[in-house]
Amino acid sequence: MEKCKITVVKMARYDDLIEKYENPIEHTCDLKMGDTFISVDGKKPEGFCDSAWESMEKFVEELAKGGGNFFDGWMKNEKSAMISCNDGFRPVSFYIEVIENE
Repeated sequence: MEKCKITVVKMARYDDLIEKYENPIEHTCDLKMGDTFISVDGKKPEGFCDSAWESMEKFVEELAKGGGNFFDGWMKNEKSAMISCNDGFRPVSFYIEVIENE
């Protein structure tokens, strides 16, 4: 199986939606721009956000098995995917790519 690198490439925050719809919460996302994680054998990296993993798990598993080319040419690199977490108030975009096994 292939290893996949997961990189935080964009973070957004929609204050208008937060103010209108979200109850106040003390703790949100711990991720930072440029953070990277390595998935081995299609498994969730240790310390990785459970909610974000739910959004990308199937893509990582498919890439780890040697698959790719999602949606018939969606990505320039067919061994990659761009996936965002499911937080509608503070979405984080992740670039997922196959990396060479050592």
